[in-house]
Amino acid sequence: MTDATPCLGEIDVVVLAGGLGSRIQGTLGDTPKILAPIGDRVFLDILLSRLIHFGGKRVVLGLGHLGKKVVAHLETNAPTGLTIVTAIEASPLGTAGALRFLAPRFKSDPVMIMNGDSFIGADLCKFIARHRASKAEASILTAKVKDTAQYGRIKISRQQKIEEFLEKDAGIPGPGIINAGVYLFNASMLSKIAAMGGASLEKNVFQALPAATLGAISGTGPFIDIGTPADLARAPKVLKPYF
Repeated sequence: MTDATPCLGEIDVVVLAGGLGSRIQGTLGDTPKILAPIGDRVFLDILLSRLIHFGGKRVVLGLGHLGKKVVAHLETNAPTGLTIVTAIEASPLGTAGALRFLAPRFKSDPVMIMNGDSFIGADLCKFIARHRASKAEASILTAKVKDTAQYGRIKISRQQKIEEFLEKDAGIPGPGIINAGVYLFNASMLSKIAAMGGASLEKNVFQALPAATLGAISGTGPFIDIGTPADLARAPKVLKPYF
C-alpha cells in the first residue's frame, strides 16, 4: 500500500457486519462473512489494516449472526493501537436499524460507515476532505464498475448529488456508477435516521430522502463485494495489494 495521510484519527469508523450472510453460507458454513478467508488472512484483518493505514484509531463493529466468533477472533488478533468496540444485535436489524442500535457508542462528528462485506481501494482521506468541502450532511463513496447488473446504479447530478437509486437489473448490464458501501454521516443525518422508520439504509432511508440530499464522491481503485461465492473466489487477487 502507498503512504497515506493519517486522516481518520478523530473519526469513528463504524463497520456494519450483522447480516446473516445467506448468499455465501453454502461456501462459508458457520464462518461469519467478515471472517471469510482471503488468501492467508481473513477479511476483517485486511479491513482493519486498511483503516490503520489511514490513521484509524477507533472502530465500532456492529455484529449479529455468529458475532461471538468475531469477538473471539479479535481477542487474539486485535491490531495494536486500534480501539475496537463491539456490539452484537439480538436479532437482525438491517443497516439502518444497526446504526440506530450502535449510535450511543459514536463519539465523533462525522462518523464513517462501512459495509462489512465490501471493499474499495479508494483514498479515504480524499473522501473525507471532499465531504467536508461540500457541506453536505451525508456523502456516499461511489465506484465505477464494468457491470452494474448485480449492484444497481446511481444517477448523479452535475452538482455531484445523488438524484436517484436504480434497482439492480440483470437485463441492464454494462458499466456504471454504484454505491460502494462507504458513507460519511454528520450528526444531523444520524439524528434523521434515528427518527425514521425502516430497517434498510439503502431501501428505506436513502429512498425517502429528498433528491440531492446525499453527496456523491467518486472513489478510484478496485471494488469487490465478498458476499457471493464468485466474488469471494476472486478476492485474494483483487485484495492482494492491500494485504
